[in-house]
Amino acid sequence: MFKKKEQKIRVLFVDAKNDFASQIAEYFTSKLYPDMYEVYSAGPEHDIIDCELISAMYQNGEDMRRQVSKDFKDRDYLREDEDYDLVIYTEKEVFDEWASRTPWQGKQILAPMRQRLDYRATDDLELYNEYVSSMEEVRSWVKENMADPDRLRSMVSA
Repeated sequence: MFKKKEQKIRVLFVDAKNDFASQIAEYFTSKLYPDMYEVYSAGPEHDIIDCELISAMYQNGEDMRRQVSKDFKDRDYLREDEDYDLVIYTEKEVFDEWASRTPWQGKQILAPMRQRLDYRATDDLELYNEYVSSMEEVRSWVKENMADPDRLRSMVSA
């Protein structure tokens, strides 16, 4: 007998310019849980993904060079119907501004992650270590929380 294929959970990670933590979260969710999630990332604005981040990840065996920064209106890389099961904000300020006025009402999760503005590096080695720490922080969050969809649903905050 054929087993019915379960539908993937549609997740959108959001940060201000879709250039940092949301990109890392999209990358690791796609890599670690490809059969469980249909995963995207975006922001109210788009920018270029932080080149130093891409380099630090690459030096640690993670190749996210194909990732693209997207804004909420990007239909080349996002769902045309804007139908996401969960929207996960990696910045509190963006959550506070957008959670109540997006088309994804009732499905938002606030999962604040360290941002580049939090870095206190004074030289290149310290900066590299900050990027690696951010990468590890997001990877750990993804491993811990994305493994269990029920856990994610219990985190809904708006």
